[in-house]
Amino acid sequence: MKVTESNSLYHHLEKMSTQELLRNINQEDRKVSEVVQHAIPQIEKLVDVVTDHMLSGGRLFYIGAGTSGRLGIVDASECPPTYGVPQGLVIGIIAGGDSAIRKAVEFAEDDLEQGWKDLQKHDINSKDVVVGIAASGRTPYVIGALKHCRENGIKTGSITCNPDSEVAKNADYPIQVVTGPEFVTGSTRMKAGTAQKLVLNMLSTAVMIKLGRVEDNKMVNMQLSNEKLVDRGTKMVMESIGLEYEQSKALLLKEGSVKKAVDLFRNGF
Repeated sequence: MKVTESNSLYHHLEKMSTQELLRNINQEDRKVSEVVQHAIPQIEKLVDVVTDHMLSGGRLFYIGAGTSGRLGIVDASECPPTYGVPQGLVIGIIAGGDSAIRKAVEFAEDDLEQGWKDLQKHDINSKDVVVGIAASGRTPYVIGALKHCRENGIKTGSITCNPDSEVAKNADYPIQVVTGPEFVTGSTRMKAGTAQKLVLNMLSTAVMIKLGRVEDNKMVNMQLSNEKLVDRGTKMVMESIGLEYEQSKALLLKEGSVKKAVDLFRNGF
């Protein structure tokens, strides 16, 4: 039996009080960060490979099914607004297509060939890196995609929550975060999903920093897509160059990013 499918350490959940349920779920969640910490050497290798490929004109693809696929899509979708990178630099693909983001598509994850077909729609090539995400590590959709990538000289990574899985065996840079039994037996959207999200946060954030999309600790290239972000960006400009709020805001909106506004001011307009 896979670790992710093993029996919960807790019994008779239906008899627990609300507080007992919450405390026990939290008790299990506290184990996740330690597991991720042990995987940092694996994550480091993948970060460096993705960074190198992006600097050479490549892209990062996430591919998965169900919760794993949705987590990849969330991470990919947040890169453009957070770091100001182009749409399509980080791409999330889910078994069953976009409709599977909201509603499960039956048996979509069981097709060994469809993952590669979905990648080919994006003109996948050897400059790119493909990361397969699968809590179980045995999802045919992901396994097939990674196999075809390796056959075509495309570097691969993976994020799985079972040891020695088939997905990990087909990845050049596997990341294994073995989170143990779930509070509800087999419900990998819980600890396994949390671990995958933490790894994705680390991967994309570290890559974007290494690509120069962050200065000091600030998102100086973020998109100004709402008033909250305009206000945040204005305060960054104020802090960097010492203008008053309205002047900083006007300069920010004119240039479209904190970085461009600050660089323009420092270069004497």
